[in-house]
Amino acid sequence: MVLQTYHTEFLTGTIFNWEHLLVNDVLKNVIISSFEWLVQNKKCTINAFVIMPNHIHMLWKISDGFERKDVQGALFSFTAHEFKKHLKKKDAVHLQKYFVNSSDRDYQFWEREPMAKECWTEKFFRQKLNYIHFNPCQQHWNLAASPEEYKWSSARFYETGIKNFSWLSHFNEC
Repeated sequence: MVLQTYHTEFLTGTIFNWEHLLVNDVLKNVIISSFEWLVQNKKCTINAFVIMPNHIHMLWKISDGFERKDVQGALFSFTAHEFKKHLKKKDAVHLQKYFVNSSDRDYQFWEREPMAKECWTEKFFRQKLNYIHFNPCQQHWNLAASPEEYKWSSARFYETGIKNFSWLSHFNEC
């Protein structure tokens, strides 16, 4: 068997139909918990992330020997199950927005086929890092005045050195 290896990637996962599901901090914490589990179980390293109202961006590297479908699947499958569990308890009406009655699922929380682009150059990596960190500051989102003010991002870590997420790896550490 050939050992699978990956480059660092820029990954975007979008909520089904671009719904603003991730305005809820409980659901943002589901994503944070999933990131933490993936890193603790050595399935990947995460260099940067942002959780936006209807999508996530991250710079990550899947660990050697793992299959993309398994690691990416763990992220999106776990979070979807937790989203469903939360909405069933707290907001059954909102849950119906995600009802698809498909052959392989009743509910869909993530768009299929997340976008992944390999970071072949440092210039591309830094461009995506800046994009991730400044995303909450874009005028149409207006979630923060500066990147480091936005709690649901790695920007504070890169700007101040304060590590609010123990599982996060600075890109210079890799």
